[in-house]
Amino acid sequence: MQLKRLTLTAFFAALCVIGGLIKIPSGIGSLALDTVPALISAAFLPPVFSGIAAMLGHTASAMYAGFPLGPFHVIIALEMFVILIIFARLHKAGRNVTKWIFFVVANGLIAPLPFYFLISPAFFLGAVPFLWLATIVNAVVAAVVLPSFQHVVDGRMGVLR
Repeated sequence: MQLKRLTLTAFFAALCVIGGLIKIPSGIGSLALDTVPALISAAFLPPVFSGIAAMLGHTASAMYAGFPLGPFHVIIALEMFVILIIFARLHKAGRNVTKWIFFVVANGLIAPLPFYFLISPAFFLGAVPFLWLATIVNAVVAAVVLPSFQHVVDGRMGVLR
């Protein structure tokens, strides 16, 4: 069972990397669709493993972009880890509306908040609209795709919890 979890985590992390290649141009470089597979992984994996997939996906996406924010990407990866753990727990609890509201607010507004103090208020104000847009796009794509995988989780995947 542990091998299945690790394999699925690696699979979703790889999908996050592929999603990271799909860029949304912005004023702070480019934002990516690397979160969509991590959001979908909430249906297949325990919360911590979904968080790991998100963290690895962000790290690979940032590496592909040349780490434009330098060591601050460690903070972003850890934020993604925590956000996806909470999102996955909300998903497992059946809180279908709450999980999407949480994700959009946490990833679009709360996650960039440390950069208000670490970099500058101007960076924060310039980044939030583009990050908000990318967050909404990631959420919408995942929200459209996620229900179609429910039969896979219920039927063929077995219990991974």
